Amino acid sequence: MTRPDVIKQLLTDGSLAKNPRRHWPEWIDGTIGADWPLASWVAVESMFTSDGADHQRLRALTAPAFGPRRIDALRPQVRAIVTRLIDDLRTAAPGEEVDLHARLAYPLPTTLICDLFGVPEEQRPEMRRVVDGVLDTTAAPDKAQANLDDLFAAMHRLVAHKRNTPGDDMTSELIAARDATGSQLTEQELASTLILMIGAGSETAVNLIDHATALLLSHPEQLAKVHRGDATWRDVIEETLRLEPPIMHLPLHYAAQDIDLGEDVLIRAGTPVLLGFGAAGRDPHLHPDRPNDFDLTRPDKSHLAFGHGRHYCLGASLGVLEAEEALTALFRAFPDVRLAVGREQLLPQESFISNALRTLPVLLAPAA
Repeated sequence: MTRPDVIKQLLTDGSLAKNPRRHWPEWIDGTIGADWPLASWVAVESMFTSDGADHQRLRALTAPAFGPRRIDALRPQVRAIVTRLIDDLRTAAPGEEVDLHARLAYPLPTTLICDLFGVPEEQRPEMRRVVDGVLDTTAAPDKAQANLDDLFAAMHRLVAHKRNTPGDDMTSELIAARDATGSQLTEQELASTLILMIGAGSETAVNLIDHATALLLSHPEQLAKVHRGDATWRDVIEETLRLEPPIMHLPLHYAAQDIDLGEDVLIRAGTPVLLGFGAAGRDPHLHPDRPNDFDLTRPDKSHLAFGHGRHYCLGASLGVLEAEEALTALFRAFPDVRLAVGREQLLPQESFISNALRTLPVLLAPAA
């Protein structure tokens, strides 16, 4: 489903649910199991797969950490990480090809989210591996099962570590809420919430930084508008979110009732529904004027890149902040940066969920 007006309607009128344990018959009876390639997106028990009171209860545990004041307070921490990464990029020789995905876009959000959740250094490589694994939609059944097992195992190791050595981090706060007398947070919900926050807290910002950079470097006339002051970095971010959103499809919603969309389209109750959030920004009904063009001065940059309604992404503001700091620092430090290959040669990762690049090769400065 890709029409933004229809998506918004269904997400606000109660027609769609998120809990497969109540609304997806094939998951309930075991027809679809843990070896399904997208099982990691269904088996979790967090606000991502909950409705009503359960969704409100689980969202309330993490929402305060992503409020406007808390996000703004993170700017110095984000800027410090960006500064370290930019300083490392300065060590590249003139004319040397550098992968900005590996050396800026990827490490910034993953470092920050691991810092926020107190992931110890020795656990970070495995944490990154298991989070990346759930985005691979080509996995065979045995690999999908292993990915799911490894994902929960990594979170349980983190929980065990933070129970022994609590700190000033969000994992310790969640554990305190879980272990409090009368808490309704289960151990499975605790691990699932960590999966959601650590995974979503890194992947969206990685892709946003990658695509914003690639779009600017392949549209120098648009980058010139930023340098002249005719457009802002926020314009860059919003237009990138519209044209190349970090997430293309977000599994899954389920029809909570029979849904009649007209024109002989009837979705029966219990049917899984895949919403094409990534398509909304290019919808010709929403953007009739050159919907596939990258234009920073476009008056309307409407998109659904962060979802809509009750399940709107909690970390949206954090992802925007990271992208803003990364882009500002990159183009200030390397005004002559350019793509090392044609934009058509930038290869996507093998996932229909994540709109991600494998690499982003650039030349930071002309050859000596």
